[in-house]
Amino acid sequence: MTGHTLFGSEMSYFSGKARAYLRWKGIEFTEIAPSPAMMKTEIMPHIGWPVIPVLKTTDGKYVQDTADIISYFESRTGTPKALPQTPLQALVTYLIQLIADEWMTLPAMHYRWNHNEDWIYGEFGKNAAPDGTPEEQYEAGKAVGQRFKGFVPMLGITPETAPGVEKAYEQFLADFSAHLDKLPYLLGTRASYADFALIGPLYAHQYRDRFTGKHMKRTAPKVADYVERVIEGHGKAGELVPHDDIPASLLPILKAQLGECLPVLLATLERFKEWAETAEAKSDVPRGVGMVPFTTGGKEGMIAARTFPLLRLQDALDAYQIMLPSDRKRANAFLKAIDAEAISALRIDPRLTRRNYKLALV
Repeated sequence: MTGHTLFGSEMSYFSGKARAYLRWKGIEFTEIAPSPAMMKTEIMPHIGWPVIPVLKTTDGKYVQDTADIISYFESRTGTPKALPQTPLQALVTYLIQLIADEWMTLPAMHYRWNHNEDWIYGEFGKNAAPDGTPEEQYEAGKAVGQRFKGFVPMLGITPETAPGVEKAYEQFLADFSAHLDKLPYLLGTRASYADFALIGPLYAHQYRDRFTGKHMKRTAPKVADYVERVIEGHGKAGELVPHDDIPASLLPILKAQLGECLPVLLATLERFKEWAETAEAKSDVPRGVGMVPFTTGGKEGMIAARTFPLLRLQDALDAYQIMLPSDRKRANAFLKAIDAEAISALRIDPRLTRRNYKLALV
């Protein structure tokens, strides 16, 4: 396959996830950072809203959302497969994707907009106004960036919760560094889907942004080295941990992250079900269904009950529910070990899908 186009950006959370996978898989592609004009002429007519990353395939098909981009190539290319082919590792992969895509947005957005704001405006401006002066680029970048900054309060990031966000992130860096003392990747000696998911928050925001990049390299150099390996597409050789085992060094990470995000997911699921009771079949799903309480790093606040994380949760639940009884018994023991037993009883009802690049009821 040649000639694919990835509309993405070095500053984009999810572009890093798609880019790392494409490089690892050996897919030939050209990455283009769309200007505002290109966004209007290339992305909006096909996707319906301004978003990256978007993949344009050699036959003119448009694929939006990193999970869909990965799935597109996984179904068309050979081994190795990014997604583990054993049940427990597949479940854990989807849980890591859930955490990386939907919960680690908190430190990513906090550090970008509370520690790197002026710097990132300049970076946005290099794309928005490539021929402008630094001052013009800053103003152009600010016009673009203000839209993203506006999401910060909805993620529960306030002066009161910010210390908790930082405490939780520091604990993640320590726990992940301990894991990397034992293995170079999340599930073994080669990269997998879980690594590409995690590179989303870790590359563009936490490694590449000026303040947080220096912080990562100084306090967690093993994590910085990991980010460099994964974003470059390394980790093709090697194996996943045998016997469908999960490295014990991942348990503290999963326990801490799910311990914070699972209560939010449960509360969001209840709000979603209330909304769905009066919704028509196959309706588009609103991006949020109110605000719910949350805790991170010991600090309490209110966070938007975003519905898209429920789709990522549904992926994990599907992996659990199709297991054979013997595999499910093993999964139950694993979920108990990370204090996430509630997952075994969850159902997304009505089910969710993506239709016309939007979240919708099946």
